[in-house]
Amino acid sequence: MHFNIYLDDQTGQRLTEAAQQAGENRNAVIRRAVQEWLARRHQPQWPAAVLSHTGSPDMPPFEAGRTDLAPALDDPLA
Repeated sequence: MHFNIYLDDQTGQRLTEAAQQAGENRNAVIRRAVQEWLARRHQPQWPAAVLSHTGSPDMPPFEAGRTDLAPALDDPLA
């Protein structure tokens, strides 16, 4: 499949230089960038290490501090 994209001169020059430094052509760099972007779109926002974290045993539960909070206002927007 073929696409045309339009880049401003500065971005185009930076792409050309980066592709040359990587020993690739611009199309290959753009193709890889799009593939990586599409792959990231379907991954959870948080890394697996964060999602699987169950907490530290010596840390009190988050809700333990709720009693220290000021009482809620009846209607703060009224």
